[in-house]
This record gives sequence, structure tokens and C-alpha cells, in this order.
Amino acid sequence: MSISNNVDVKAWIDSRPITGYQWLVVAAGLLIIMFDGYDTAIMGFIVPELLAKWGLSRAEIGPVLGCAMFGVALGALITGPLADRYGRKRLLLLSVAVFALFSMLSAFSSSPQELALMRFITGLGLGAAMPNCVTLIAEYIPARRQGVMITLMYSGFSIGSGIAGFIAAWMIPAWGWESVLIFGGIVPLALLPLLLWFLPESPMFMVARHFPSEKIAATLQRMGGTFSAQTQFFLMNPVVEKSSRVKQLFTPSYAWGTVVLWLTYFMGLFVIYMLNGWLPTVLRDGGINLQHAAIITGVFQLGGIGGGIIVGSLMDRMSRKKVIGAFYLLGSLSLLTLGIFNFSPLMLGLFVFISGVCINGAQTGMQAFAPAFYPTGIRATGVSWMHGIGRTGAILSTTTGGLLIGLFAGPGAIFYILALPALLAMLAVINHRDGRAQTVSGSDFVAATREMK
Repeated sequence: MSISNNVDVKAWIDSRPITGYQWLVVAAGLLIIMFDGYDTAIMGFIVPELLAKWGLSRAEIGPVLGCAMFGVALGALITGPLADRYGRKRLLLLSVAVFALFSMLSAFSSSPQELALMRFITGLGLGAAMPNCVTLIAEYIPARRQGVMITLMYSGFSIGSGIAGFIAAWMIPAWGWESVLIFGGIVPLALLPLLLWFLPESPMFMVARHFPSEKIAATLQRMGGTFSAQTQFFLMNPVVEKSSRVKQLFTPSYAWGTVVLWLTYFMGLFVIYMLNGWLPTVLRDGGINLQHAAIITGVFQLGGIGGGIIVGSLMDRMSRKKVIGAFYLLGSLSLLTLGIFNFSPLMLGLFVFISGVCINGAQTGMQAFAPAFYPTGIRATGVSWMHGIGRTGAILSTTTGGLLIGLFAGPGAIFYILALPALLAMLAVINHRDGRAQTVSGSDFVAATREMK
């Protein structure tokens, strides 16, 4: 085998098949996202218990839930630029430690105020984990397979959220609401040493930050590469060090695309978090017991597993923004159908599952869409700020969900409310355009255009 002395790391990864080592990296990311999804969803099942234990109204519990979402948004905004400076792995492992530890501590809260503080700090870790995990995986996978591989990894969120419903239905009646928070913290803490040993740093980040060639070579050799001591590694896209990474998101090449990503992600999370946070309570008010309400809510997230993989596969073959937009539209129609018809619990669960396939599938597709838009030097910043700004949709739906649902009569009100933002998410993403065409030409333009289609 001939050995080149100059290797473009991105082109090298893009030109090769996916190895077993890369599959293990994706699996590690899936595990982390699973715990993120579990922790995010589990509070929806705890709410009815807290309302009874502490004598709170829905409007009063909303801000407690919103503290976690505020922490998630802040964690994403802060850690994105830090990950572009100090590394994806370092920030990712720190975030896992934070959300796992404070999830356990949340179980020992004796008042709404204590719980709000613990959930805020937990949210800081959650907010840092997801976008940095997406960024790390995106830099390990060939561009031609990023759609399906990133959405496969991100399906861990739906798996974790779906499992949360079944675990809540089993553990809460037996051991109380505290048990599900302890479970959600102790498992990732136990896995942290394994992640510390196994999880690698991004080779693209190492090139961008001028790591020694031997460290980069060692990482790529685990992916089947063979390099000499004289091999030098580089990236085609230059990394601008002098200006703020956040400021670079608003240069002419990226400003419009950045704003559209934020709007789309905002609307999608508004839908997902209102359903996660309030659907169990709404279903119980409609006469459905806790176990059935937990299962119906759980199938919404489980639908996202298949939906995300379908979306990712289609994104690797068709226009990415059109695929995501189509699934948001189908999700909006499904939610509208749920609001119009008074279904039996079985049919209700079926259409909630379909909504989960579409809405969660489209939202998962955004995880592959955003990293392809930004270069390595600002990728973690771009993805994290999409998550952080978009999370304000989660904050708004979580904190005001009880008030919004109370304005309308009947359990179907939540579905009417959420059909509109799902439609707006579709309209936003199909208007995304790649401003990088202004700054690239020739083969670079072709590659960039193909990447974002």
C-alpha cells in the first residue's frame, strides 16, 4: 500500500468504508444520547406525583420544569465554542458527569425550589452533551453516510425517552418518583470510566488545533489507516482563529442558514417537549390511568427511532431539507387528526406513534443537517447554538404548557396547539439555503452543494 506524506483528513474519511471502530464510536454516542433522552422525558411522568405531593397547580410546576430547559439552553450556548477550542471529548465527558450526578441529587429535593435548582444544573450537562456528541460523530463518519449514521446515533434519544415511559410505569408505583431519577443518574455514572477510556477525540478537531501528527495518525490507524512518521495531516477548510466563533455564524456565508436552523429547531422542540411534559397529565385528566398514559406517551418517542433512521436514509439519497420538511408536514397532519377525532386508547396510541415517527424523525434529521452546514472550526459552535437557541422552544412549551392547555376544553386541545408549530417548522426548513456558495467555487462548490442537498 502506498503511503502519502500529505493527508486531507476529511477527504480520507469520506473516501473509505465505515469500519468497526467507527461503529463503536456511533454506539458510544447512542448510549450518551439515550441517557439524555431518558432524563428529558422522565419529568413528564413525575409531574402528576409532584402535583399531589406538594399541592402545586399546573401553572406552578411549569417553571420548575422550565429550569431544566433553561439550563439545557445555557449549557449548549456555553459549551459549543469551548468544544471548538478545547475539544469535543473533554466537554462531552464533563457534561455526562454533570447531568448524571445532579439527576441523582434531584431525587433528594424536599421542595420545588430545591428541585428547580438541581434540574437547572442537570440541564447544563444535558445541554452540553447532545450537540457535542452530534459534532463528534459527524466528524467520524463519511459525508455520504452521515444522514443515516447520525440519525441512527440520535435515535438513542427516542429510545431513552421511550424507555422512560415503561420504567416510570414500573418503578414509580413501587418505589416512588425519586427512584426513576436515581436510576437515570447512577447508570451513566457507572459507564463514565468506560467512555473516558474508549471515546476518542475528533481527528478533524486535532488537525484544526495542530495536535502532533503521531496522535492524529494513531486515531486514524484505529480506523484502518497506515501512515509514515513523515505524514502531515491537513483540512481543506481554513480555520479562522482571530474572530469570535459565534460571530462567524453571522457572516454572509452562514447567517441565513443559521437563523433558519434556529427557527426550525425551535418549532420542533416546542412540539416534542410539550408532548413529553404534558401528555401524561392530559391523558390522565381524560380518564386514562397512569400506566396507559405512560405507555402512550412512550410510543411517541419510540416512533422516532424508526422515523429518524428513515429520514436519515432518505437524506443520503434525496434533498435533505425536503425530506425533513415532508416529515414535519406529515407530523402536523397527524397531530391535527388527533385533535379532530375522539379516538379510543388503542387508536390514540397508534396516531401518537405516527406523530412520533414524523416529528421526532424530522427533528432527528436536523442533527445530520446542521453539522454538514458548518466547517470544522465552528461546527460545534454552530450545532450547539442551534440546540441552545432552539431549546427556548422547549422552555416555552414546558413552562406555559399548563396555561395553554387550560385555555381549551378537552384532551384534544394539546394536539390542536402543536399542529401549528410543526407546520411552521416545515416552512422554515424548506427555505434553508447554503450561503457558502458565495465563498467557494469549482469542485468545492459542487461538494458543498451536494453535502447540503
